[in-house]
Amino acid sequence: MHGSNVPGSQPLGFAGGTLDRVDPIRTNPALLAEAFASPLARQLVLEGLDAVVGDGRVVLEPLPSDAWIEHYVLLGVDAEQRPIFAELLADAPDNVFPSPRSRSLTSQVPADQVALYGTARSLLSWHVRHRFCSVCGQRTEPAKAGWSRNCPACKAEHFPRVDPVVIMLAEHRGRVLLGRQHSWDARRYSALAGFVEPGETIEEAVVREIKEEAGVAVHSVRYVMSQPWPFPSSLMLACTAQSDDDALTIDEAEIEHAFWCDAAGVRAALAEEPDAPFVAPPPMAVAWHLLKHWLDGQVA
Repeated sequence: MHGSNVPGSQPLGFAGGTLDRVDPIRTNPALLAEAFASPLARQLVLEGLDAVVGDGRVVLEPLPSDAWIEHYVLLGVDAEQRPIFAELLADAPDNVFPSPRSRSLTSQVPADQVALYGTARSLLSWHVRHRFCSVCGQRTEPAKAGWSRNCPACKAEHFPRVDPVVIMLAEHRGRVLLGRQHSWDARRYSALAGFVEPGETIEEAVVREIKEEAGVAVHSVRYVMSQPWPFPSSLMLACTAQSDDDALTIDEAEIEHAFWCDAAGVRAALAEEPDAPFVAPPPMAVAWHLLKHWLDGQVA
């Protein structure tokens, strides 16, 4: 492979968490109360659903003296044995899309700090969106240190959702299939993606999504990596697949355009060269890492 100026190591956004999630404390009211009362306990400071950064780290503060344990979720215990909490949001607007502040976080703080924020954002967003029981419609209450919600009326227990999303590169004779959504900035392209549907395996979802969006039949699906994506709470499952035919039939309701790109074009895009055939996704996104993984496997 020819030498290139593509960065070799970039942080994958929201991965690399180091907190001990301390399930025994979550499920034990006495231990939870002890953690909440500890002088080591800290609160992750947020403005709405955005992180606050200071001195190259997300800001953690002591819990207020009048704090109520019922208003907080326990994110976990860090390497310094500090219980880390986040305050539940009350009627806060829930924007499912990443803000400029959340997008820039990977360049401001270490990976474990980004992961801490991502965990808090997903969990707090879930609480905002699941205040009523999906079984009987009555108001629910936080339980297990914020890692579930219980319905006092019908006794149903609800847990934070994680929505699996496949994101994939189809390959045909040394080229990969890239697409763009209607709302994206000009020249921005990425791997195709879609939610896994009930009754599907990851592999089946990859095959279906590529066929639906681009009209391409694929096989030999291979899993590569995953990424938590807290907007609001997805798990990106990155894969590659092979195609025997490069004919495209675009579903314009799903994507605006798609094309096959060779290794030279991918290399230029990841290196942010001005004459690259497309603008690549940012390095915080698993799509960037999936393209880099594919590029590293090519022989020039």
